[in-house]
Amino acid sequence: MYLDEGMSSKDLVNGSIRSKAHFIDSLKSTLDELGISIKEFAEISGVPMGTLYKILSGKREPRLSTYRQIIQTVKKMERGGEEDFVAIIVSRATLNSLKQHVVRAKDRKFIVKEYPATTMEEVMTSAVRAARDGAKALVCAPIVSAAVEKIVDIPVATIAHSERPLIRAIKLAAMKSF
Repeated sequence: MYLDEGMSSKDLVNGSIRSKAHFIDSLKSTLDELGISIKEFAEISGVPMGTLYKILSGKREPRLSTYRQIIQTVKKMERGGEEDFVAIIVSRATLNSLKQHVVRAKDRKFIVKEYPATTMEEVMTSAVRAARDGAKALVCAPIVSAAVEKIVDIPVATIAHSERPLIRAIKLAAMKSF
């Protein structure tokens, strides 16, 4: 959910200088690359969802304060999060099924940061990286959770079998971070 390469806050600024259409295209591309919905971006940024829809449809020019909020939010996401986040370490196929990138636990908002991994070595590397990035907690498969708990000092939750296993595990991890 965080930007590594490709679209960035610089692209948004450059797009806004070129034209309204370029800014809109840059913002759409950035949201797509983040894998985040307009609703989720609205929750993270504090920009009302209706305002974002109007901006993206070209029906409204953003105020300077709104424009700054959008750019600052993208910058935070580029840096890997000044906001609380829960890391999820699973296969890319499992991550592709994840539809929610923001969860609430005990009246706090947590962003979900993805760490794809398919081997035990990748899981361990991702767990250490997530902890260093500032994750409040992490979610992984039950088969690797015991090993992960031994190498990180943050709460670890496992994906259980249920109707919404990923979201349930992410919320559990967030709750454990208190």
